[in-house]
Amino acid sequence: MSAEPRINDRIRVPEVRLVGPNGEQVGIVPIAKALEIARESDLDLVEVAPTARPPVARLMDYGKFKYESAMKAREARKNQAHTVIKEIKLRPKIDPHDYETKKGHVVRFLKAGDKVKVTIMFRGREQSRPELGFRLLQRLADDVEELGFVESRPKQDGRNMIMVIGPHKKKAEAKAEAKAERAAREASAGSDETA
Repeated sequence: MSAEPRINDRIRVPEVRLVGPNGEQVGIVPIAKALEIARESDLDLVEVAPTARPPVARLMDYGKFKYESAMKAREARKNQAHTVIKEIKLRPKIDPHDYETKKGHVVRFLKAGDKVKVTIMFRGREQSRPELGFRLLQRLADDVEELGFVESRPKQDGRNMIMVIGPHKKKAEAKAEAKAERAAREASAGSDETA
């Protein structure tokens, strides 16, 4: 069955419970009379509750109704936040400066409200020392503890060890916070110029 309601001549029942354009109850009327009322008032007869006995039909401007519901759905989608999984790759023997750089990326992703998948790649003999990778992942998790939590514990996956860190803040909260911060910066920049 389609999601579209039946309108006007597509309604094939002997009688309907008619609801007026402003939500007032008209009562149970034959379908021919309901269609006649709809034509006189230059509106559509739309079946809103087809499973009721008798079915409920409403007088409305169907084109306008469809447009408004599409706009509401679009607005709801616009305000939705999509959680993205960012990935950072490390090696077990990582230089301290490189570690700080990678940690900075993880911090930035978590502040933005994204999840981070941290992958440690083992090569050659490194595969026989998975505890090095485990310690590195634990250290990273401890370093970013105030921004995120370990969503999935470190686990070996072939040549790689993987851990997922989730943010404490939701994506929408992080977006709103960043927007407010940007507005405050612009306001202070504007007041500095006028002084």
